[in-house]
Amino acid sequence: MNIKDDFILSEINEGYLVGGSVRDFLCGKVFVDRDIAIKGAEKFAGDIANKLDATFVVLDSENLIYRVVLKDKINYLDITEMQGETIEDDLMRRDFTINAIAFDLANGSFIDIVGGQNDLKNKVLRQIQDKNFEDDPLRILRAFRFMATTGFDFAPELKEAVGKYKNLILKPAKERISYELIKLFGGEYAFQALVNADKYGILEDLFPCINEMKQVPPNTHHHLDLFHHSLETVRNIELLYLNSDENIKKHLDIVSFGGFPRINHLKLSAFLHDIGKFSTWIIEEDTGRHRFIKHDDVGAKMCVPLLKDLKFSKKQIEYVSLMIKNHIYPSNVISSLELTDKIMMRYVRKMNDNVIDNIFLAKADRLSARGVDITDEMVETNITGLNNLLKFYMSVKDTLEPLPKLLDGLEIMEIKNISQSPLLGKIINELHEAQLNGIVNTRDEAIEFVNTYEI
Repeated sequence: MNIKDDFILSEINEGYLVGGSVRDFLCGKVFVDRDIAIKGAEKFAGDIANKLDATFVVLDSENLIYRVVLKDKINYLDITEMQGETIEDDLMRRDFTINAIAFDLANGSFIDIVGGQNDLKNKVLRQIQDKNFEDDPLRILRAFRFMATTGFDFAPELKEAVGKYKNLILKPAKERISYELIKLFGGEYAFQALVNADKYGILEDLFPCINEMKQVPPNTHHHLDLFHHSLETVRNIELLYLNSDENIKKHLDIVSFGGFPRINHLKLSAFLHDIGKFSTWIIEEDTGRHRFIKHDDVGAKMCVPLLKDLKFSKKQIEYVSLMIKNHIYPSNVISSLELTDKIMMRYVRKMNDNVIDNIFLAKADRLSARGVDITDEMVETNITGLNNLLKFYMSVKDTLEPLPKLLDGLEIMEIKNISQSPLLGKIINELHEAQLNGIVNTRDEAIEFVNTYEI
């Protein structure tokens, strides 16, 4: 296959295809984003947009970066003003050799002045020049992101450079940092990248709570210290995803919020799921048992300012907080003395679109805690129960309808003769719980519930 066989690039006979699209082509991967470097980028982008009847978007007016989005809203071109006098000048300013291969759209030849194709073949990440880290320190984090997405190892000179420039890790804008982080967590080799990033002390800079997590040692329930248990949970999410059927993968690949798939956010949630343990940690005097009472609630609250500081979006934070708060919930459900369809349906109703994600997290958490008190039978029983809960959800999810809104806030205020207040919110929440439990099913029952609610 020739790169010019692409239905868009076949129409373009000037400029240079660069970056990820060239790398993906050489790796035999399908690409939908096409990066083009050219002199006169703005005019070129406008002409291409007109020719393809596509949408023209200014991404960065200062650095002269433009996007042309096709009508299918999937395929697009990013067109950038070429840096320097020649394409060789432009390539020398890029981050890694595998991203510094160009394809001349005029004559159909590859331009590789830094050995990028050889590094692709040998699965090695290598920087082009150290100066580029000073120009943009985000490239330090990008190195680990590319390790996560490719599984490539660092060349010796890259290891040295990361150690030299790691103190610059927090200099880029937080929005750029969060973008790289969520792409890192979406990589097939995120666990590998996190382990390596930890060797340089980078994770503590990005997530200060890790300093506390590393102080919680293994115990009778956990064969690993808290930090490495969290890493192991990420690894098990990756393995569970890899071995899932297509319906599960399809759900986890959906971009529901934040511009990235659910699996990216699920692995971030796995990494942070136990951040509440340090502040709730006690050791019982009589038994020596380590306890972490309500660490799920505490962790759900802790992640909010942490992720807000990193400029994650509100919906991204809400998802991670929800996963942390409920990571024990599925195991509690299947531990019910009499596990009925009604109990499982209540769980499904409460977790809504997040059932698969939540069960995955619970399974990964269980598989990552194998202390001396945890037998193989206990693990197998838990995993079997969680799998059955997942099967129940998959069997009913297509027939589920949203719970009807039986009363609104104004009606409740009138019934109870109260004003808008925390009390109103409490009544609304408890009415919703009553619906989940099947206690309230009709409008009349809702009115009766509110009427008899004790203030």
